Amino acid sequence: MLTSTTTKVLDPGELDEALAVLDRDPVANAFVSARVRVAGLDPWRLGGEMWGWYAGGRLESLCYAGANLVPVCAGPEAVRGFAERARRQGRRCSSIVGPAEATAGLWALLEPHWGPAREVRAHQPLMVATEPSAEIDPDPYVRRVRKHEMDLIMPACVAMFTEEVGISPLAGDGGLLYQARVAELVGSGRSFARVENGKVVFKAEIGAATERACQIQGVWVAPEFRGKGLSETGMAAVLRYALADVAPIASLYVNDFNTAARAAYRRVGFREVGAFMSVLF
Repeated sequence: MLTSTTTKVLDPGELDEALAVLDRDPVANAFVSARVRVAGLDPWRLGGEMWGWYAGGRLESLCYAGANLVPVCAGPEAVRGFAERARRQGRRCSSIVGPAEATAGLWALLEPHWGPAREVRAHQPLMVATEPSAEIDPDPYVRRVRKHEMDLIMPACVAMFTEEVGISPLAGDGGLLYQARVAELVGSGRSFARVENGKVVFKAEIGAATERACQIQGVWVAPEFRGKGLSETGMAAVLRYALADVAPIASLYVNDFNTAARAAYRRVGFREVGAFMSVLF
């Protein structure tokens, strides 16, 4: 019997209730929603636990607790409940990421126990597009990465991750988990690149995808090719693939200090609709 407000780990039989919460905001919840739709709620398949916050016996909020800690539709009371569970369990994640308000609340409660963070990105605009811009022509040379091209795409993925996060994805397990994730995206046709003379000069992935929304990530241009507009034409191409083949809404989030990227994404057809926050350990 659940008390009037409580948190607990969801069991697989609560999948429909969890999906109903996730569907309240298919754009902001795309990452968690995509995982749940593929893996269900079994922690082994999901890669972490799904915590639920209940009010009056009804599931109102979620928190994915895996490699990332991700609050979902979490108001202040739910945030307090999730923070207490996370504090008792101890830090097992490499980041806290999600809608800015809930993530800021979680971090404020967890920082005395988990801090200091390696980096806090307090405001990362969340952007969406529902149709390509007529202003930018898609790069005709951006294409899906083929399954036999892992050796081609991996160095670009590692360079992007290291640049963006500040540490190499090859640390720890030698990159096995990261390589498996890249292979998954390539295998599912959600990894895109422009290749010149055997070298990746632009790349991006559709990292999370449901029928209602998808999230573009990992946008990268080789350093020697920057300043030539490849990020805009490349993103226009990836956006075209995303909207035509994956979902009616494409999203991404970007660091607020990256004014050049934000301007480029606006020209491609994205608009800002909210903000995420990331705490990196």
